[in-house]
Order: sequence, then structure tokens, then C-alpha cells
Amino acid sequence: MTEPQSSAASSRKRRRAQTVDAAPAQPLGGTWCVGTVTEAEHGALVVQSGGLRLAATRAASCLLAPAAGDSVACLRVAPNETWVLAVLQREEGVPQVLHCEGDTRLEVAHGTLALKAPRIELRTDTLDASARHTTLATDSADLVGRQLSLVASRIKLVGSMLSSVVDRVQHFSKNYLRHTDGMDKVSAMHVEVQAEQLMRLEGEHALVNGRELIKARGAQIHFG
Repeated sequence: MTEPQSSAASSRKRRRAQTVDAAPAQPLGGTWCVGTVTEAEHGALVVQSGGLRLAATRAASCLLAPAAGDSVACLRVAPNETWVLAVLQREEGVPQVLHCEGDTRLEVAHGTLALKAPRIELRTDTLDASARHTTLATDSADLVGRQLSLVASRIKLVGSMLSSVVDRVQHFSKNYLRHTDGMDKVSAMHVEVQAEQLMRLEGEHALVNGRELIKARGAQIHFG
């Protein structure tokens, strides 16, 4: 940039700055009042302030949804335009509802977001949670669902007792290794074991008991 062009650009910046500085501040018009919400249905509010009955709209900054009986601070900017800016007082026993329209995000730049309550409820059609590390500690947990899918590269389960009741179990794995220190017992109406290449049964004592029939069939049978 040549020197004349640079001087012209600097002059324009100075003129814009002077114009901004010279612009007067816009005064906040309207009338402030305090009233009581008499109706609050489907987002429509009616506020009684003295002898006035005002149809009001909840401001976006007023996250606490006004309820009937609340004392509220209002700004009346026109005869037919009144904004509820804050809920000042609420009767005891009325639920506190934070209400937002549209997509909402709570963002914490630094630090920890903590929620503490005797009871926390989440009710939604879809719940998406994403985290690099998750820790859940509880004395008792109940999970009830119609369908559960679990996908993971590694699963580790440690406990003192496992009890499961299902109608049907279907298992597939490339390798299946099981070790039991005590007794391993299977009780069923019909037990079938099939191996494509080799089936081996080994023990210090092997007992085969057939109440009515014991049958062995093969091209070669060796005992001893």
C-alpha cells in the first residue's frame, strides 16, 4: 500500500470512530412496574399491577417460567407491550421450571459443572452422551429396557455373584476359554456337544452313567 492510500484509510477509520463516539446512547424507554401473575397458560401471561391488567410476554433472559401467583418485575414499553423480566417471589410448593425455547446449550469454559440434588430425573426421547472417560459409582443400580445393545472392543466384568434369567442365549466367539476353581455343573433336558475335529474329555476319574443305554460308535474304538 502506498503512502497516500495508507493516509486515506487512516482518515476513514478516524471518521468512523468519531461518528461512533458522537452517537448518543439510546435511552431505555418504558415504565417499570411490579405485579402479580394471574394467568400463565401456554406461554400467555396476564399480570395484575395495581388497577392495570396487562397481557405480558416473558423475556428471553427470564429463564424461570412465571406461574400464577408469582410476583414479577415488568417493563412496559408500549400500551400493548409488556415484558416480564424477572420472577421476584414465588409461593411455597410451586415447582421451579427453567424454560427455554429452541436449541439450548449450557457451556462452562473452565472448571467443573456440578449438579447436586436429592433426586435427579432425566426424561427425553433420545439421550446422547459422549465422553473420553466415564466413572459411575453407586450402591445399587437398576436398568430396565426393551432392547439393549453393547458394542466395545474390550469388556471386563468383576463381581462376587452373577445371576441371569433369559429365554434364549446365543453365543459366538473365535476362542472361548473358561476356568472354574470349584464345581462346574450343567443341568438340562438334553445336552449335545459337537466338535468338527477333536473332542477331548480328561480327568483323574471319569464316570459315564447311562440308566438305560450307553452307545459308542466309530471306525475304531480303543479302550486302555
